[in-house]
Amino acid sequence: MRIVIAGGHGKIALHLERLLASRGDGVVGLIRNPDHAADVTAAGAAPVVCDLESASLEDVAVHLDQADAVVFAAGAGPGSGAARKDTVDRAASALMADAAQRAGVRRFLQISSMGAGKSPEPSRDDVWAAYINAKTAAEEDLRGRDLDWTILRPGRLTDDAATGRVLLAESVPRGAVTRADVAAVIVALLDSPGTTGRALELVGGDTPIEDAVRAHA
Repeated sequence: MRIVIAGGHGKIALHLERLLASRGDGVVGLIRNPDHAADVTAAGAAPVVCDLESASLEDVAVHLDQADAVVFAAGAGPGSGAARKDTVDRAASALMADAAQRAGVRRFLQISSMGAGKSPEPSRDDVWAAYINAKTAAEEDLRGRDLDWTILRPGRLTDDAATGRVLLAESVPRGAVTRADVAAVIVALLDSPGTTGRALELVGGDTPIEDAVRAHA
């Protein structure tokens, strides 16, 4: 497969690039900062500088030519304000979906967040609320498109080593999950077209990843 990953220098994306490249897939990582190109290359992907906050639809669509799938793994990240939660976590996702449709790429996997699809917790600050609202809006946008989409909502992310075991369902208790396991779940979802049209929450658990994904295919 040829997979294009938006947010190609993110921690989940780098894990994902290594996994996909190790099995022989062609991987393109879209990055905003050219200084990140070496890290993406080291992970086995081809880095492409494309700032999703300023790029046009045509700018993005050209990079999706001949792709089999798109993974939206971009995010404004820690330290960013409410405005960039909207321009990256919502608007950039919509731009990638527009580009996928323009390029004829049907498979689209969106990394969202647990809590999306609900009202933000009142105890959290305004930036968190903006983040959840942006993720919710991105999901709603994707659901309305004629794409073979899957939405993945991980819980609290950690940099611990992969476990290979998760809890994956439409609704799961709050918990943590390693970024490495999130990447492995994305690989399994890409291999499972039967998961199209599903929004799934993910935390660490006891079920082997392939079995967890197969249960939803």
